[in-house]
Amino acid sequence: MHRLASPQHFFLDTKMWVVWLYVVGIIGLLVGSIWGLAFVPPERFQGDSFRIIFVHVPVAIFAQIVYISLAIAGGVHLVWKLRMADVYMAAATPVGFWLTALALGSGMMWGIPTWGTPWEWDARIVSTFFLLILFLGLIVLRQVIPNPARATTALSILAIVGAINIPIIKYSVVWFNTLHQPASIELFGDISIHTIYRIPLFTNIASVFILTAGIILANMRYLTIERNASKTWVQPWIQGRDQ
Repeated sequence: MHRLASPQHFFLDTKMWVVWLYVVGIIGLLVGSIWGLAFVPPERFQGDSFRIIFVHVPVAIFAQIVYISLAIAGGVHLVWKLRMADVYMAAATPVGFWLTALALGSGMMWGIPTWGTPWEWDARIVSTFFLLILFLGLIVLRQVIPNPARATTALSILAIVGAINIPIIKYSVVWFNTLHQPASIELFGDISIHTIYRIPLFTNIASVFILTAGIILANMRYLTIERNASKTWVQPWIQGRDQ
C-alpha cells in the first residue's frame, strides 16, 4: 500500500489490474444482464418491468459507495496530504456522477409502469437527485478554483459534509412515507428476493463493482501521467505511446 501512494509505483504496478478488471467486469455484466433480462421468469406482481432491477440496483449501490470513498479520500487528503488521494477524487467523481445518473434514469423507467409516472417528490428519489448534484458540484468546484491545492481542500470538505446524504438515501424508505419500495437487500438482514433472481442480480452487483474499479483505476493512471508529464520516469511511456 505504501508503494501505491507513490505516483510512479502506482502507475507501474497497476497496468495489468486495469486489463483484468475491465475483462472480468464486462464479461460478468454481460452474463448477469442477459440472464436477468432474458431468462428469468417475470416477477409475480410487477411482471417484466421488474427486470430493470438488474441494472438499477447495482448502479444505485455503487453510486453511493463511490461517494463514500470520495469522502474517505477527502479525509485522507486533509490529514496526510497524499497526492494520490486527490488523484482518486478527480478520477472517481465523474464515474460516481454517471452511476447516479444511471440510477435515476433506470429508476424513472421503472417508475412509469410501477407508479404510472417517472418522477415523484419521493424521499429516496429526491435524496438520490441531491447526490447527483453533489457529484456535479465536486466536478464544477475543481474547475472554478484556479489554485489546485485550495481546490482539493474545498473538494475534500464538500465530499465529507455531503456524506450526510448517504444515510438519508439509505433510510429514506424507513424514515419517511415514500412510494419507493423498501430495500430488498440488507447487508446484515434478510434478502427478500427469490433465489431465482438473486444469482443474476448478485452477478451484476459484483460486475459493476469490478468494472467501476477498473474505470476509476484507468482514470487515475491517466491523471497520474498528466500530472507528472515532466518527470523522467514518465518519458519512456509517453515516447512509446507517441510512436
